[in-house]
Amino acid sequence: MSAFVQLVVIGAGPGGYAAAFLAADLGLSVAIVEKETNPGGVCLYRGCIPSKAFLHAAKIISEANHARAFGIEYNEPRIDIAKLRDWKKSVVTKLTGGLGSLARARKIKYIQGEASFLNSNTLKVKKSDGTNEELAFQKAILATGSRPAVIPNLPQSPDIWDSTAALNMEVIPENLLIVGGGYIGMELGTVYRELGSKVSVVEMTPGLLPGADRDLADVLSRRVKNLFAKIMLETKVVKMEAVSNGIAVTFAGKDGKEFKENYNKVLVSIGRKPNSENLGLENTKVKVTPRGFVEVNDQRRTTDPNIYAIGDIAGDPMLAHKATHEGRVAAEAIAGHKVAFGPQAIPAVVFTDPEIAWCGLTELDAAKAGREITVAKFPWGASGRALTLDRQDGLTKLVIDPKTQRVLGVGIVGVNAGEMIAEGVLAIEMGALAKDLELTIHPHPTLSETNMGAAEIFFGNSTDIFKPKKS
Repeated sequence: MSAFVQLVVIGAGPGGYAAAFLAADLGLSVAIVEKETNPGGVCLYRGCIPSKAFLHAAKIISEANHARAFGIEYNEPRIDIAKLRDWKKSVVTKLTGGLGSLARARKIKYIQGEASFLNSNTLKVKKSDGTNEELAFQKAILATGSRPAVIPNLPQSPDIWDSTAALNMEVIPENLLIVGGGYIGMELGTVYRELGSKVSVVEMTPGLLPGADRDLADVLSRRVKNLFAKIMLETKVVKMEAVSNGIAVTFAGKDGKEFKENYNKVLVSIGRKPNSENLGLENTKVKVTPRGFVEVNDQRRTTDPNIYAIGDIAGDPMLAHKATHEGRVAAEAIAGHKVAFGPQAIPAVVFTDPEIAWCGLTELDAAKAGREITVAKFPWGASGRALTLDRQDGLTKLVIDPKTQRVLGVGIVGVNAGEMIAEGVLAIEMGALAKDLELTIHPHPTLSETNMGAAEIFFGNSTDIFKPKKS
């Protein structure tokens, strides 16, 4: 006879464990099926947390070098790559171990293994010890996440990395090519450049970070042009070949002309694909889109009334914090609460140097929709705090409805933009007007003042910039 729970969560990333923990807190009997020994998912084991640990190390090196501009010089850093890896591992172990303790404290049944549906009420679990177990359930939440997308027909070579291999950091290559100028490639490129690699980037589109507004991405582009060995835009990778000292890559430029260069390592970071295969979904009523996403409603319920889906498998944007909130909504819905997932703004952060963050309506999206907006920008060259950091290469902007003066979107590029964007998210969720930001007293001197400064720019009465509003 198979075991039974009211809810089983398949996958224990930031969405999965958040859903399981809340469901248990609400009184449901809960099981988690997960490959790893503890909850955490790709985010904690092979994504967000490891990359941010390495980015912090890179930031220290960058700031030490930058300090020369105002009279402080350090010796060249000696990098102990083994110790750096161990430090990253200790961060991951501490976080995932803590989550394991929280699961046990909530009396959640934790099964290490891989699950597939036999039907809409039964799972087959292939456990890590090689045995199989059947698990009956009332409701299930799919939280299986995503994996790196791959370029077809690449040679099998340890010199071609995905993001997971790059975060293992077995070696710091002399020459590293990043294929894809999105956020993963730019973050990891930043890390390896500061650790000593000559980093080149190839991107098919006309600019880095294709999903971001150009005025934000351009600030980063100007900085990395001086840091990276080469940035090749509107350029395609035609072929890769394994050679004695790495990978020979053939490119085709905008004009179609081909050229070849050699690299010690190549990091392919062209996006991620949802993990919706090999789950036995054909034995349920769940519908999967051609892109591999599972169709869900505003409570994250699939077309099978017993099965919910959250996180990367439930559609873009593929962000950990989006998955967490979806997981909580699904758990409450299963517990019988009247809830829906309908955020006005989901923040996105690129943890490069400078950081880029945005939420709500972007200028790109407004242009595609033909929506009338007013954009108010506050350059950080007018920020006293930015000048004290010698980092005036920043910008804060508001996207505003010109008729209602409601804040529709916020974009920030600069030091600590990721920390600052939460104020923008709250403003959009609360339906704040530009006047609300203008009248909110911000502490001085801080970078957060630039949010208030952008609102002042909108009204044409900025204290720090003379830019009268056109009548």
